[in-house]
Amino acid sequence: MSILIDQSAKVLVQGITGRQGGFHAKLMLEYGTDVVGGVTPGKGGEWFEGKPVFDTMRSAVETTNADVSLVTVPARFAADAVMEAADAGIRLVICLTEHIPVADMMRTLEFCRRRATRLIGPNCPGVMTPGQAKVGIIPAMVAMPGNVGVVSKSGTLTYEVGFAMKNAGIGISTIVGIGGDPVIGTTFVEVLEMFENDPETEKVALLGEIGGSAEIVAADYIKNAMTKPVAAFIAGRSAPPGKRMGHAGAIVDGGEGSAEEKIQALEVAGARVAANPEEIPGLLA
Repeated sequence: MSILIDQSAKVLVQGITGRQGGFHAKLMLEYGTDVVGGVTPGKGGEWFEGKPVFDTMRSAVETTNADVSLVTVPARFAADAVMEAADAGIRLVICLTEHIPVADMMRTLEFCRRRATRLIGPNCPGVMTPGQAKVGIIPAMVAMPGNVGVVSKSGTLTYEVGFAMKNAGIGISTIVGIGGDPVIGTTFVEVLEMFENDPETEKVALLGEIGGSAEIVAADYIKNAMTKPVAAFIAGRSAPPGKRMGHAGAIVDGGEGSAEEKIQALEVAGARVAANPEEIPGLLA
């Protein structure tokens, strides 16, 4: 079993005729993901790798019965693209795009909630269920099927930890990259709850970073609701206060959001916290 996507997911790529959208659509098809088409306004009627291109999400969904969308369009169009997918009835939207204004994301997230559409991201690497499907930019070689769920803010950390787990013979049920922006569609806690309820996920790896309070909220959930073991890593131990590190949300401000604060909360909750990403497989073994 898996969470969010499996081999039955029918995927549309918004921006499939663009450089990034086309590149990753090809890799998804090679992996075996059922990419049923794409959407680029003004290019409806064209074809991409044998898949139809549509002008609108509504016409694409009506024709293909797609239920998942990958948004790869530039930031100035991304919020509207997500809302168009939600309005067309897509159940899961994964938004790779970064640099989307916070105000736009707040409006978009509320729109998605009103239409019962789950948003992953923005500024995320996507979702991958090894051996079944991948939607996003997670490299195929970083994971093999197994029983550990991975939820992460950082794409790079995800790849590093996934590859280390694979080399240690540890497989993954699903990888979920939630993104590192201040406003995101799906939180650590929501993904942890999915893993807790997934009978084939036996352990969880949580990969966080400085900034915000998401990891502390997750620690509270782990302490009070999780029955499955959790290993964690928090990036940014040496980050100076007031300086943004990588993601838009990765900043220690006003003494809050530090790595030490998050590590302490996770340890109190019973999670095993790694000093570096390569320790995660040992903590899971």
